[in-house]
Amino acid sequence: MNRQKNLFSREEMYAMNVEKLTERGVSIDEIAEIAFRQQSRWKPDISLLECRESVEKILSLRDVFHLLQLGAEIDRLTEEKAFKGPIQEILASDLGMFGIDELFGLELAGLYGTIGKTNFGDIDVNKPMAIARLNDAGKHKEGICHTFLDDIVGAIAAAASTRVAQIENELEAKKDPNVIETPKLF
Repeated sequence: MNRQKNLFSREEMYAMNVEKLTERGVSIDEIAEIAFRQQSRWKPDISLLECRESVEKILSLRDVFHLLQLGAEIDRLTEEKAFKGPIQEILASDLGMFGIDELFGLELAGLYGTIGKTNFGDIDVNKPMAIARLNDAGKHKEGICHTFLDDIVGAIAAAASTRVAQIENELEAKKDPNVIETPKLF
């Protein structure tokens, strides 16, 4: 029996996610820049490198892998007009009342709690930088669909922004002499 592989290491998932994003015209640096722009409003001394490292970490997570790969595949199949019935036009037009694409984004950003979801909402509404580019191309260029990708990229940036804040808060807490160091859980 020749079965295809369906479980991957974090390194493999990261590599496949970067490849998929690159195929769809998105770079890690673009996502990190969105996270940096969002988080630097609250913590001006963070670095773009910290945001990039958070994006890289997030791209290695299994749930993120599944959401990104599925969402990008739905967008690709929509471009190929592979869906039947009204769903094809709903996906192709990125219908505002569809909302399933935002569910992907909320689920991904929610890996970093309520603040992750709040950060995603900010990015989804304001559509900074690459998010605006993806959204506009998906809505206005024939044969291009980014219905899921713009939300997934926004959610990755939101999660990275939140992760950076969590790391900064942890470092700040460790400065308190009353904080007792505990073993790392993961």
